[in-house]
Amino acid sequence: MIPRYSRPEMSSIWTAENRFRIWFEIEAHACDALAKLGVIPASAAKNLWKKGKWDIARIDEIEKTTRHDVLAFLTNLAEHVGPDARFVHQGMTSSDVLDTAFAVQLKQAGELLLKGMDGVLAALARRVEETLDIVTIGRSHGIHAEPTSFGLKLATHYAAFARGRKRLEAAIKDVATCAISGPVGTFATVDPRVEAHVAKKLGLTVEPISTQIIPRDRHAAFFAALGIVASSIENFAIEMRHLQRSEVREAEEPFAQGQKGSSAMPHKRNPVLAENLTGLARIVRAAVTPALENVALWHERDISHSAVERVFGPDATVALDFALARLTGLIDGMVVYRERIAENLNSLGGLHFSQRVLLALTQAGMSREDAYRLVQSNAMDVWLDLQKGKKVAFKDKLAANADVAEHLTSRQLSACFDEKFYIRHARKIWKRVLAA
Repeated sequence: MIPRYSRPEMSSIWTAENRFRIWFEIEAHACDALAKLGVIPASAAKNLWKKGKWDIARIDEIEKTTRHDVLAFLTNLAEHVGPDARFVHQGMTSSDVLDTAFAVQLKQAGELLLKGMDGVLAALARRVEETLDIVTIGRSHGIHAEPTSFGLKLATHYAAFARGRKRLEAAIKDVATCAISGPVGTFATVDPRVEAHVAKKLGLTVEPISTQIIPRDRHAAFFAALGIVASSIENFAIEMRHLQRSEVREAEEPFAQGQKGSSAMPHKRNPVLAENLTGLARIVRAAVTPALENVALWHERDISHSAVERVFGPDATVALDFALARLTGLIDGMVVYRERIAENLNSLGGLHFSQRVLLALTQAGMSREDAYRLVQSNAMDVWLDLQKGKKVAFKDKLAANADVAEHLTSRQLSACFDEKFYIRHARKIWKRVLAA
C-alpha cells in the first residue's frame, strides 16, 4: 500500500524485517522442540538463538540465485550460525514457515484492526447519545418517508460495526493456526509435538489437518470479514455524502482551518473524507474474490495463492486500518445542523404524517381503502402545490376536508401531527443495540 494510506504500526507488520523475524522464531522454536525430543543437540538449539541473525540485502542477493525465498533466508542464517545450522529446518518444508508466519502476521494485523473498530464504535456511541433527541426525516428511496431520530441513524451503523467486530474476531481465531507438518502434511519427517510447541510459543492453535499448506478457506473467511467491515465503512460514508449535499446540508464532515475544497472554486466544502473512505472500501473488498479463489488449489499444494496473498495481505489490512482511523476522525468531527434538519423535516408541509392520519381514520370507522384514497388525494394536492412554489400545510388541507372532519375532531387530527411520537422508543432501541 502506498504511504499516503498507510499507518506505521500496521505497515510494520508487513515489512521484510518482521517477516524474517517470525521465520527465525518458527525455526528456533522448532529446534527447541527437536532438541527436547532428542532429534538434534540441545547446544545447537541454544546456539541458534544466540547467533541467529539475518541481513535483508544478503537474503535478496542469495535469492537471485536460489529463486527461493525460504532457502535464501536459511542460507543467510547459516552464514551467521555456522555448522549448527545443519540442524535448522529439520524435517520441515517451506510452507511450514511461510504459512505459519502468514498466520502470525494476519493475527497481528487483525488485532490492530479490532482496536480500530473499537475506536469507531466509541465515536459512534458518543454521537448517538448526543443526537438521540433530534427528530429528522427518514428517507426511503431517497424520498421523505417518516421521521426518525438522527441518533438512531447513527445507531444502525454502530450495530453494523459491532457485528463486523464479532465476525473479525472469529475470523482472526480461525486463521491463526500453525502447520509444522512437513512435506504434504503427513508428519513423516517431523514429530507433531514440534508443531504443538511452535504453535504455543507463537500464540497460535494447531492446524488439525494440513496438506503441505494451511487450508485457504480460513484465509477466505478472514478477508471476507474485512470486506464486510469495508462495506460498513462505505455505508456510513455514503450516508455522510448524501447528508452533506448542498440541497440537504443536515450534517457535514469536519472542515479544518485553512482547508481548501477546490483549486478553482473557493466556496467549496466537499465531503472528501467520505469519498476517500468509499474508495478505500473498494480496495479492501478487492481482496475477497481472490481469497475465495485461493481455496481451490492443486492436490496437496501449489503456489498459485502465493503471489496473490503477498499483494492483498498487506494492501487490504493497511487500507482498512487507515480507513478505520479516518472514519473515527470523521465521526468525532462531524457537524450536525439541527436547524437545517428541522427545516428539511418541515419542507413538505407535514406530508410525513400521512400514515398517522390514515390510521386515525381507520380507527374512527373508515375503511382502509377509503382512508388511503382520501389521505393520498390530499397529499398529492399538497405535493403539486409545493412544486408550484405554494406553501400549503397538509394539516390545514385535511382540516378543510368534510370527510376528514366527519371522522376526526380537530383535536384528534392535531394529535396526528406530533413529531416526538416518532422517537418515543429511540432510547429503548439504542439500549437494545448495546445489549446485543
